[in-house]
Amino acid sequence: MTSPLKTRAGIGLAAALTMALPAAAQEMTIIRLLDSNHYDPPRTAALAGSEVIFMLADTLVALDEDMKTIHPLLATSWEVSDDALTYTFHLRDDVSFCDGKKMTADDVVYSLNRWNDPETKSPVRWRMGDVKSITAPDATTVVYELNAPHSELLYQLAQSFGSVIDKETVEELGDDFGVTGFNGTGPFCWESWAPRDKMVMTRHEAYNWGPPMYENTGPAQVEKMTFQVVPEAATRTVAMLTGQGDVSPYIPYIGWEKLRQAPTVEVIRSDEAFFTNYIGFKITRDLVNDIKVRQAINLAVNQEAMAEDLFFGEVEPAFSYLSSGALDYDDSEDDKLLTYDPEKAAALLDEAGWTLNSDGVREKDGVELAPLAITFTGDWQQVVEAVQADLLKVGIKMQIEPMDATVYWGKSATDDFDMYVMGYPYVSSGDGLNLYFRSENIPTPNRMNYSDPETDELLLAGSQATTDADRAAAYAQVLHKVQGEAIWLPVYHQPMQIALSSKVKPFEAHNIYGVGTYKGLQLGFK
Repeated sequence: MTSPLKTRAGIGLAAALTMALPAAAQEMTIIRLLDSNHYDPPRTAALAGSEVIFMLADTLVALDEDMKTIHPLLATSWEVSDDALTYTFHLRDDVSFCDGKKMTADDVVYSLNRWNDPETKSPVRWRMGDVKSITAPDATTVVYELNAPHSELLYQLAQSFGSVIDKETVEELGDDFGVTGFNGTGPFCWESWAPRDKMVMTRHEAYNWGPPMYENTGPAQVEKMTFQVVPEAATRTVAMLTGQGDVSPYIPYIGWEKLRQAPTVEVIRSDEAFFTNYIGFKITRDLVNDIKVRQAINLAVNQEAMAEDLFFGEVEPAFSYLSSGALDYDDSEDDKLLTYDPEKAAALLDEAGWTLNSDGVREKDGVELAPLAITFTGDWQQVVEAVQADLLKVGIKMQIEPMDATVYWGKSATDDFDMYVMGYPYVSSGDGLNLYFRSENIPTPNRMNYSDPETDELLLAGSQATTDADRAAAYAQVLHKVQGEAIWLPVYHQPMQIALSSKVKPFEAHNIYGVGTYKGLQLGFK
């Protein structure tokens, strides 16, 4: 397979460098691939959204880099009732929003209840558990009551979706909250956002309540933090090599080894990250509603060749929907995973009634097997083009519709496509499976329109389990079920890697929701 990344790596780089001039000494520039559609915490599931929100706002608790230990953040301590239905959080009394207003328990309750409100239409509402009530008996106490146990509640409350925000700002800005402004308690404050270009944040000077696992709990070490979107892959590499960027986890795979050899760049890596990239099927669409077609597509794609030729050995080819290192991963049916076998793929298509026409394309009842795949532009588009080439070899004429990220998020919530692309971070098997396979999560993030009562029951059983064994057993059944139905085409599992300018102090990459920079408190210049 010829890599599009290889062939384009050296073309027109100087002309493509259209970003701002190098940052001032106390301004740090993070080079990114994609932008979010907005920055309203409970309303976006985009990784690009969490990258910024973690720096603009805080959550009740924080998650350690080990992805296991829960630390205090806005809450200094908490108790859990014996029946695991009531969590009582005791808050700091010295926290303020970026506008100087003091934060109280009422702000926490407002933010969490807004997340839980169906009117908010949060795509990740399920992460809160079955909420009975969230109340504030006094200014520094929050009582979170559940109707049923939620085994991962603290881990979920550490995610960006549970960020505490200012009610007055939300009401003032309305639908423009997280678009034209934001008011949180994080290490940085909103300055400006130019969609698809850059997000600029300034240091929250009063901030000194960061997570205790950091030596620096605030204020941030830099005065200004800029997230700069650079869609062109090779340009991101050049930006790091030339000092126009200070930090980037979005280096094209061809560029990582080049950066490791460069004296002006350091690469940090964590293999504790769980991040899987896949292509999903809209299983209610005619062209992909047959399991044999979905299985054939899985069998026709050579993930191992892609890992070497397209990703330069920097990733692990994926055949399962979860990383084998994730909590509660069950490998008892790994021998049933769909691996590269184009002859078997062709046979399945024959069985399903899709025969080759004179143009070498599969056809049935006068209709060509030409599913439409929507994709982000940039790196993902090149991945989909490689898949397209593999599928054509067995007679599947996949169509590709690339689009900018800010358009993609809306498009992917519709039914106007057969296949879509997505990469997702997770802390455990339950985290990943609940995100995508709950029927209540249709149309997003369950973009497959997958609806199965048994799966819903198993996911609920896993989330409410009070023993590790019961939780693991429930999630194992879900994993085997959805993989058996070929709901996705898994492509690769990726490690967390971040390129740093030699001017930047080395730090330990975080893996929460795939956001290596987390709060930004560890980012500083030497």
